[in-house]
Amino acid sequence: MLRAKFFAVPLFALTAAAMVAPAHARAADEAAEATTAEAEAAAGAMVDSWNIVQNATKSPEHTTLVKALTAAGLTDTLSGTGPFTVFAPTDQAFAAVPQSMTAYLMDPGNKAALAQVLTYHVVPGAISSTDLYAKIKAGGGKATLTTVEGQPLTFTEVSGNIKVDGTQGSSGYVTQADVAQSNGMIHILNGVLIPEIKPAAAAEPAAAPADTAPAAEATPAS
Repeated sequence: MLRAKFFAVPLFALTAAAMVAPAHARAADEAAEATTAEAEAAAGAMVDSWNIVQNATKSPEHTTLVKALTAAGLTDTLSGTGPFTVFAPTDQAFAAVPQSMTAYLMDPGNKAALAQVLTYHVVPGAISSTDLYAKIKAGGGKATLTTVEGQPLTFTEVSGNIKVDGTQGSSGYVTQADVAQSNGMIHILNGVLIPEIKPAAAAEPAAAPADTAPAAEATPAS
């Protein structure tokens, strides 16, 4: 029955699919190249004797992250002794977040929610990619680490790349690992991770938008 359905597909449809496939492949390759170039530019701007905030400020690909850290009041914390491991989303990753979610998080009245999202990208200690691969292997293909925010992140290996999964369908791939900092480690990420956002105890924030996950699932760089 399935075979009959296959042969029932019009020839022009198969021809069109064959023509479209290379275009999608080229677009995917171009996106991967852009992601890789972005990660390399960010890593190349960083200095291992500087702290996480200093290097994020110096990076040409983390202007949105720095703006968010400042708005959330986290620059002093991530300039401290640590050590911390930060999975640092690039500007391109932040641009993929729905505008409604970005507006919600950057509203001064939702500072606590913004801090939750940002600290969800931070894990205590200086954790290298070697450590992550080892934990994934030891966990039978999956590792879980608890963030500074308190909720866990899940790590898997996909085609040799480290994939990081948050909640609400959010995810990202490490596009540049092991960027050493004076107070820890940065792994550059091509996605923004969203935790289950908890209402602030002191104030009742505006309702979070329904489309809280990034617009599209991040893909690994080739």
